[in-house]
Amino acid sequence: MDKLFLLDAYALIYRAYYAFIKNPRINSKGLNTSAIMGFVNTLNEVLTKEKPSHIGVAFDPKGPTFRHEAFAQYKAQREETPEDIRKAVPIIKDILKAYNIPVLEVNGYEADDVIGTLATKAGELGVTTYMMTPDKDYGQLVKPNVFMYRPRYGENGFDVMGPKEVVEKYGITTTIQVIDLLGLMGDASDNIPGCPGVGPKTATKLINEFGSIEGILENTDKLKGSLKEKIEKNREMITFSKFLATIKIDVPIEL
Repeated sequence: MDKLFLLDAYALIYRAYYAFIKNPRINSKGLNTSAIMGFVNTLNEVLTKEKPSHIGVAFDPKGPTFRHEAFAQYKAQREETPEDIRKAVPIIKDILKAYNIPVLEVNGYEADDVIGTLATKAGELGVTTYMMTPDKDYGQLVKPNVFMYRPRYGENGFDVMGPKEVVEKYGITTTIQVIDLLGLMGDASDNIPGCPGVGPKTATKLINEFGSIEGILENTDKLKGSLKEKIEKNREMITFSKFLATIKIDVPIEL
């Protein structure tokens, strides 16, 4: 049976690098190999434990993506990539080449969009697909045969999240509403502004009541007090935040 694994390279590389931050792995030439070792260990674990029939690793390309072009502040709060990670990436790509594992990269699109497109295509073909990433925004892509394969925070092991787990975790009705949730409450890690003063609890409540951001914006007359004011005042920002939070599923890449 076909089983596809799609890995979000940078998310896993950063995670590996910071896992060893107090005790970095330095080789005889003075190169910090924490990110390389951690990534390869994770890759090996997937290959031996999960035995995927197909696998690919998605990288963010150099230069801006369509989100940066639409919103200069997108991910602007993130610190510069540590030099040790920058040196590690070409080596990791060489290792993947030696494994004969495809490196997936499309100019102008983030790894999320590449994985989103391929996972959706594979899912439609009935291929069981696992998106390996700690990033919560991937929840929007989860379907009956498309899963999130999430490294547990600060420990070993993984959580597999299907539609049931995603809707339970966020208290919503369908996985696609993850977009509305992020668009409304914002996402600090991606600098998605959301609606100022609306946190996760209020966002969840509103989405359950009105179904989507569009539903909320069409029914602001049903809201009261300061919440009504916040939503009406930030209408454009909310719509734009939803655009930033939406992972593309039509990137020009073939499965």
